[in-house]
Amino acid sequence: MAKKPRPAKPRVIVTRRLPPNVEARMAELFDTSFNVGDVPMDRPALSRAMGQCDVLVPCISDQIDGALIAAAPERLQLIASFGSGVDHIDLCAAREKRIIVTNTPGVLTEDTADMTMALILSVPRRLAEGEKLVRTGEWRGWSPSGMLGHRISGKRLGIVGMGRIGRAVASRARAFGLSIAYHNRHRLPFEVEQELGAVWYPDLDGLLGECDVVSINCPLNADSRGMISARRIALMRPDAYLINTSRAEITDEPALIAALEEGRIGGAGLDVYTHEPAIDLRLLSLSNVVLLPHMGSATFEGRDATGARVIANIRTWADGHRPPNQVLEGWI
Repeated sequence: MAKKPRPAKPRVIVTRRLPPNVEARMAELFDTSFNVGDVPMDRPALSRAMGQCDVLVPCISDQIDGALIAAAPERLQLIASFGSGVDHIDLCAAREKRIIVTNTPGVLTEDTADMTMALILSVPRRLAEGEKLVRTGEWRGWSPSGMLGHRISGKRLGIVGMGRIGRAVASRARAFGLSIAYHNRHRLPFEVEQELGAVWYPDLDGLLGECDVVSINCPLNADSRGMISARRIALMRPDAYLINTSRAEITDEPALIAALEEGRIGGAGLDVYTHEPAIDLRLLSLSNVVLLPHMGSATFEGRDATGARVIANIRTWADGHRPPNQVLEGWI
């Protein structure tokens, strides 16, 4: 099939506000339109945008499903996503329509691993509860039995998904005295396991039953959706903690809430939610949960690096070459 012609200065529509320096560079290089109000685009707005540009730059909160892609005109040739995850884009529909999809892998690894480690520390040591106690004026001073939590040194951390972020979490956790277990579709090379002190569990059920802290660090896809089910949550120890900085849909959120309410697990640290920005009110009432507003990758450095990757992908594509972070192969 003949290649689609690529404009020298493509029309680019960005669905959310980006860092000022990123927007300035995009405006210089491309015919760019920005979402000045920074209000999330609804479905009709996304459809209009896709019909008016050569390149769409969406974020992870924009659901670019098969119907939207199928309805897009031939003009739309590139979806240059701002972020590493692509579970919000129907890749099969994009392949069928011959629309190239790019992402920005790797630039947010350290930031997300830092936030994951912060939650691993915060939940067992009850940091959110302590901060609230001070702010509300209810703290009555130090006491031998006040605000007791659990030390993490000597505990076992189970990492579900040992990609870039999982390995970065393991490296940090080992420095805090945690032993590392992991579940991954494929076992890591022996040298990497030795470096991280990591033990592979081919059976996820076994890992969940033997770890003090479980961290979800795998991407959301057909295999991982609902992977931490009610049955698997029931395998966790009653004093274990679940940390999720990946995607909420990997866990059965109602089952997790029930386990937390009933004391069947020790607590949770969450940065993602099934219906965000809406959060289940039951989570808000639980004292054994640390809740963050999907800020795992929210650093100035990370956002700038992500924007630079988006620009590089668009420029390379506009020059007639394969974008460096093309998700789908074969359309150059």
